[in-house]
Amino acid sequence: MTVRDILNEKLKKGALHMTLLDPAKQRPAEAGNITKLAYELGTDAIMVGGSTGVTQENLDQTVKAIKAQVKVPVIYFPSGANAISPYCDAMYFMSMLNSRNLRMVMGEQVMGAPIVAKLKLEALPMGYIIVAPGMKVGEVGEADLIPRDKPKLAVAYALAAQFLGMHYVYLEAGSGAPQAVPDEMIQEVRKAVSIPILVGGGIRDAETAARVKRAGASIVVTGTVVEDGSYIGRLESIIEAVKS
Repeated sequence: MTVRDILNEKLKKGALHMTLLDPAKQRPAEAGNITKLAYELGTDAIMVGGSTGVTQENLDQTVKAIKAQVKVPVIYFPSGANAISPYCDAMYFMSMLNSRNLRMVMGEQVMGAPIVAKLKLEALPMGYIIVAPGMKVGEVGEADLIPRDKPKLAVAYALAAQFLGMHYVYLEAGSGAPQAVPDEMIQEVRKAVSIPILVGGGIRDAETAARVKRAGASIVVTGTVVEDGSYIGRLESIIEAVKS
């Protein structure tokens, strides 16, 4: 089965949880240990990537360490074509739709496509939409942030992603965001599109995760929650909230 098939089968049963690890923020062995625990707690896939500091070396080593510990898909969440790991099970082939920089919309994708084809890596087409406050990814990606009180603008971008044939749409508030994507925005996007919706950024507790799920997220992504060294209880409650 392809990774997309695996995710689609799981989505038939309800919302999913994915754990995001930045290879620039911990050693590969530590990443492996973190994801082993996340896997045992029930996370459905591991995403690997970050806005800055990702190199071919730390990416490959991190992915290999994670794959030695888990039996769920390991998906690359790329920041550009500079590093693409052949050890991933798949990668999001994504366009930051609301970037002011054409390189983030299509330039990196053009550079990366031949590499992905050569590696025979499964590509998961995704429309990536950055919602205020955007944090580091909004800054690095030169995003025209979607204002939090403009759900119809997010809907327009999400519909564009679907009509362009993308398989997923990702509403991203940014790693470390003080608040998650607004419920109303998720609800309106859910009404408008039929493809799975990922939501990430600002989800640090079970209450927020449950709210994001109820609003219509197909996949809830958490990353920062596993970076502070005391995450096991919180991560367990978040995963339970997503899957309940």
